[in-house]
Amino acid sequence: MTTAPPRLSRRTVTGYSLGSVGTGGFATLPGLVLAYYLTDTLAVPAIAASVLVFAPKALDVLINPLIGARSDGDAARTGTRRRFLLLGALTLPVFFALTFAVPSGLSAAASGLWVGAAFIAAAIAFALFQVPYIALPAELTDDYLERSRLMSWRVALLGVAILLFGAGGPALREIGGGGRTGYLVMGVVAGAILGLGMLAAWSIAPRGRAQSSVETTTAHGFSDTFAAVRASAPFRVLLLTFALQALATGTMLGAAQYVATYLLDSEGAVSVLFAALVGPAVAVMPLWMRLVRSWGKQRTFLLASALFLASTIALLGLLVGAGPWIYPVVAVAGIGYAGMQMLPMSMLPDVITDHEERTGGSVRAGAFSGVWTAAETAAMALGPAVVLLILAATGFVSSSGEDIVAQSDAALAGIAVAFTAVPAVLVTASIVVLRRYQLAAEDRNRSQ
Repeated sequence: MTTAPPRLSRRTVTGYSLGSVGTGGFATLPGLVLAYYLTDTLAVPAIAASVLVFAPKALDVLINPLIGARSDGDAARTGTRRRFLLLGALTLPVFFALTFAVPSGLSAAASGLWVGAAFIAAAIAFALFQVPYIALPAELTDDYLERSRLMSWRVALLGVAILLFGAGGPALREIGGGGRTGYLVMGVVAGAILGLGMLAAWSIAPRGRAQSSVETTTAHGFSDTFAAVRASAPFRVLLLTFALQALATGTMLGAAQYVATYLLDSEGAVSVLFAALVGPAVAVMPLWMRLVRSWGKQRTFLLASALFLASTIALLGLLVGAGPWIYPVVAVAGIGYAGMQMLPMSMLPDVITDHEERTGGSVRAGAFSGVWTAAETAAMALGPAVVLLILAATGFVSSSGEDIVAQSDAALAGIAVAFTAVPAVLVTASIVVLRRYQLAAEDRNRSQ
């Protein structure tokens, strides 16, 4: 008779889930407002803004694997990743606020450089927290279904965080008076909330336990990180699937403010769009959990992706005309989006455990999470950059005043394409990749 693994405590689940306030907020708010801040408040041209939005976070492609390798080394020596979590939690709020604290009187070029420098520092601070945070589930529990339970709560709070920052961020901007002052108020308040969520996750991280003497002397560098990635086919499939979907949602997020302003004729409509997309997440999470128990994670993930795809195809109607019909369609996409967030994050610890079991128990959770977060960060940053490139190609006109500039039909079509067609193509590609996912844990679950 097999003894069931112990359930995670409520404190552990709550603390870990609250970390999503930090990760979800930082992933959401810059993607939503940073490009718009650059083009419509600081008068930075769209093509230059695309570089400023993407380049700082693209550095994470190098930084995150390094942090993952170093956190593996720390975990091997001390049994904990707490130092990295704490450093990120304390520094991110400062640099996040500075990103939106451009002094008045600076030229567009100087303003762009200020934002770029502050955003690079914020991205590094975020990586110090995010990489060990993503590695934690593999160390908190070994159970296939318990990991889904942990991730279902995490994604439920992620949905709350995205609502909080997606709807509340622009609202804070308006409460602060709009313009530069409004963005500064938003940056300070949002940064403080990010830090509090991160500290909650830090508080439940393992405080240290004995590690094997072999692990304390094992190298944890770039070559070891990428050797581990090359050795795990399931990880590569899951990573590519997740990266394609992160790029799809990043593009959608980056286009949302433009859809609200120029297609729905209301800057404030972006908050309603976010509520429609993320609101269903909390309500439908029990449904995705039941499907995981019955179907396994891969097949449930395919269903969630297909539902999101169907919704983006329906949203192509924006090319004909916008209207209130967009909100229920986005809400259906939100049901699929919830599954697309929970399921890959639940599958990642399974892949990590599979690799560690096949390689004699070596500590590589940080290596995998470093590569994972690098891909996610780059994809989410590339999304708004793709939007800006489409806008530049279709003749979008940037502005620095409060008046909304009338855009050409080509520019309006470019906004619609960025919000609908590009995500649809990317999610289609992700479904093709996901069908190749194979893991022993999935086979065992289907046989039960």
